[in-house]
Amino acid sequence: MIRLENVTMSFPAGSERKMVADDLSIEFHERKCVGILGRNGAGKSTLLRMIAGIIPPQRGKIVIEGSVSWPVGFAGSFHPDLTGAQNVRFLARVYGVDTKQLIDFVNDFSELGAHFHQPLRSYSSGMRARLAFGASMGIRFDHYLFDEVTSVGDAGFRSKSEAVIRSRLDHSGAIIVTHSMGLVSNLCDAAVILENGKLMWFNDVERAIRRHRVMMGT
Repeated sequence: MIRLENVTMSFPAGSERKMVADDLSIEFHERKCVGILGRNGAGKSTLLRMIAGIIPPQRGKIVIEGSVSWPVGFAGSFHPDLTGAQNVRFLARVYGVDTKQLIDFVNDFSELGAHFHQPLRSYSSGMRARLAFGASMGIRFDHYLFDEVTSVGDAGFRSKSEAVIRSRLDHSGAIIVTHSMGLVSNLCDAAVILENGKLMWFNDVERAIRRHRVMMGT
C-alpha cells in the first residue's frame, strides 16, 4: 500500500508558483494498477518521484508498506564510468538479489549487445532507459512505478516491455504515468487525473480516458 497524507508540492513559475500537489490524500493498493493522466506540465512525473522518495514533499507525508521500485526507466542513479553490467551487479547487491540471474535477465532483455559491457557514459538516452527498465523488471517489487517507459525502443521492444509489465502485475501493484491511452486501457484497473494539484479518481478507466481527452480538447 502507498498512502499520501496531505501531500503538498509546488515550484516557482515566473511570478507565481506551479502547484503539483495541493494537500493530496490518496491510497494506492497492492495488486492494483493505476494510471496517472494529465496535461504536460501537470506534475505527473514529479508526483511519481515523490512516491519513489527521490523528491521530498514540502508538506505532508508518504507512507509505504512493502517495497517500491524506482521510477522504471529512470537511470539517474547509475554511475557513468561503470559498464552496464557493473551497474546491474551493484543494484543486485543493494537489493539482495542473485547477481548472475539479474545480469543474465538484463543482458537478454535490454538487447544492448556488446554495449552492456561498455561504460554507461557511451550510452544514448534510449540505451540507458532500456538498461534501467531491464534492471527494474529483473527485481521483484510490491509496487512498480512506470514513467513513459514503453515509449523506448522499436515496436518489438515496446511489445516485449508491455508483456513483462503484465507478468509483474500478476503479483504486484503499479502506478503508470503515460500519454498512451491504449496502455492505460489495456493495463490499468483504475485511473486518476492530475490537474492543478488535485487528483480525480476513476474506477472506470474508460471514463477517465474520455474525461482526459475532453480536458485536452481531443
